[in-house]
Amino acid sequence: MTSQTIKQLVFDIPKWVVICALIGILSGSASAFFLVSLEWVTQFRIHHDWIVWLLPFGGFLVGLSYYYWGESVVKGNNLLLEEYEKPKKVIPFKMAPLVLFGTLITHLFGGSAGREGTAVQMGGAIADQFSKIFKLDNAERRILIILGISAGFASVFGTPLAGAVFAVEVLYFSKINFKSILLSFIVAYAAYFTVEFWKIKHKHYSIPIVCELSFNTILYTLLVGLLSGFAALLFSRSTHFWGSLFSKNIKYPPLRPVIGGIVLAVAIAGLGFTKFSGLGVPVIVDSFSNPSEWYDFLLKILFTGFTLGAGFKGGEVTPLFFVGATLGSALSLFIPMPIALLAGIGFVSVFSGATHTPIACTIMGMELFGLQPGIFIAIGCTIAYFSSGSVGIYKSQIVKGVKYKLYQRFQKKELENL
Repeated sequence: MTSQTIKQLVFDIPKWVVICALIGILSGSASAFFLVSLEWVTQFRIHHDWIVWLLPFGGFLVGLSYYYWGESVVKGNNLLLEEYEKPKKVIPFKMAPLVLFGTLITHLFGGSAGREGTAVQMGGAIADQFSKIFKLDNAERRILIILGISAGFASVFGTPLAGAVFAVEVLYFSKINFKSILLSFIVAYAAYFTVEFWKIKHKHYSIPIVCELSFNTILYTLLVGLLSGFAALLFSRSTHFWGSLFSKNIKYPPLRPVIGGIVLAVAIAGLGFTKFSGLGVPVIVDSFSNPSEWYDFLLKILFTGFTLGAGFKGGEVTPLFFVGATLGSALSLFIPMPIALLAGIGFVSVFSGATHTPIACTIMGMELFGLQPGIFIAIGCTIAYFSSGSVGIYKSQIVKGVKYKLYQRFQKKELENL
């Protein structure tokens, strides 16, 4: 090791430790503020259910804000993935306040959306600002984007291990080195402990009974994973379908969430589909102890895809948890396994299929539910990953590896048979 290399390491290590600490603290604090604000607007909506009728007005506010100030950041999570793959310019900081505002408005008025996208976008926007402060090159900027995704995910869900792995797996380990992975873990824990410092509590789920591993239970788990993969495929296609439909038929962007808001308000407030508004956490909790209706997961797919496709803001992950948990819960009427175990498998498996991240989702399942159901969760996540199609919720995500080769082979065979 040359003296020049030693000097570089001496400077490099403290620099990245400082960057990780700053991103972790800032992103964690942003997520803490977001979680508190989200809980407030959710409770306000629950106690003033008439406000759902104002969804068109809320949609107009979101649409206008992005039309006049957010054109450069409207792609959201896809922008982070694109900038990682082909770095061009620093992600504007305005992404953070815009997505925060848009998500809170969406949840205040009752739109069906999640929260992960907001935290990840805030983390990514905050992290990328350090490329200017520390004068980092494109390779180092890629590390910053990883750190932003990791910090945002870990802090909003309280799962630092899953957050660190998700940040590198969602990018399919492309252009990733050991330093990126190590720093991803450091920043994930920094963001996680920052949220803990602000005394923000995350929702906890439990699987009290785990059945024995046997030939039959493995077969049942394979089935749950397969159905979760199909649900993930339907969720992804639904979101893309509604987004394409609105953009093709309504040329003025601020009008899209207005039209969407009218339809949603009538469906939620007028027809009584209130349990599909917002995050849907109470329904998720209930699914671990009581069988869900067989159509709950389908309606959540419809409501979330329509909400996000119309131009409202928020994430997809918590709705994916809703879809998976209610699907697994409904299957308890036919599959002789504990209801909480089935709900837990579905909870993370649908997420795995929709984001192409089976490793992170398996880890997340064990962080949330403990190590005991780990083998069932791993099987479900893996099968859902392979059965969910080649397009996930992030259009700009690069899908490679075994799954990519498998689908390419199937497509080749189909062409040969024509």
